[in-house]
Amino acid sequence: MGLSRWLQQAWYEGHPLLNVLTPLEGLYRKVVARQRQQFLSGEKVVYRAPVPVLVVGNITVGGTGKTPTILWLIERCRQLGLRVGVVSRGYGAKPPSYPWRVTADGKAAECGDEPLMLVQRSGVPLMIDPNRPRAAQALLAEEPLDILLSDDGLQHHALGRDLELVVIDHARGLGNGRCLPAGPLREPLERLHDVDACLLNGALQDDASGYAMQLRPTMLVNVQSGQRVALSHFASGQTLHAVAGIGNPERFFTTLEGLHWRPIRHAFADHAIYTAASLPADELPLVMTEKDAVKCRAFARDNWWYLAVDAELSAAFTAWLDEQLLAKVRTHSV
Repeated sequence: MGLSRWLQQAWYEGHPLLNVLTPLEGLYRKVVARQRQQFLSGEKVVYRAPVPVLVVGNITVGGTGKTPTILWLIERCRQLGLRVGVVSRGYGAKPPSYPWRVTADGKAAECGDEPLMLVQRSGVPLMIDPNRPRAAQALLAEEPLDILLSDDGLQHHALGRDLELVVIDHARGLGNGRCLPAGPLREPLERLHDVDACLLNGALQDDASGYAMQLRPTMLVNVQSGQRVALSHFASGQTLHAVAGIGNPERFFTTLEGLHWRPIRHAFADHAIYTAASLPADELPLVMTEKDAVKCRAFARDNWWYLAVDAELSAAFTAWLDEQLLAKVRTHSV
């Protein structure tokens, strides 16, 4: 078991060796608190965009469902008649320069897997740059937008924000409640008191801690041809290879089991780089995440598919968000 996977298991299941990391956790907490305070106090400059900025992030290391949430938000903004754009760091991207506009015909190695997936799925205007304010300024210079979404931007305080949403994996929770490296938290638990809303991925109903959110598989899409078929394409009990290079691969495997298939698990690191040789090449069908598929089209076999997944948010959250978004847009337009 690699160190990363051991830590993930220890954070959520417990291990006495984590106590050795207590001094490093204390140092991490001080650094995080100091960095945030520098922006809150005005010691460091915060860029305020001329349009509302909605940040979607998480407080834990690993996948929580942010990308489907961003896709849902893009669609919701459009339903409200708002012109929406996205800024992202573009993790692992190596573009010719920054800021870099992501296009549907781009390459994942150049612009990052998640930004490319967002653009290919929704056509949203999207700019990547580790410097979030620079990305926002560049995108606004190119597009007449009413609102900006900042993907995974909770800890990037240089970009001012009007709303903060945190996505939490309801099944896994917040682990041992400790900060890195002794726990999975990027920021102390108290940070949740300051955000505008928490989305509980996997929760069946809203509660005092946040709004319910579900990820629903909707169809299978052939990686090579783009053919779309119903989930019934594979019969119950079908054995297949399951490939996931995301923050929490187990959630993907569990989803496939919930569809009554028999997945042979192939877990990769988040944002893994694939080659044809790194993936199974027998006659069994292979199902991967949509984020992985954008990196595999060039060498995909005809029996490789990705599972399209859509987020569903509670009616109460939708009503709350609509009110917030329209109010923020009105305020900025005055």
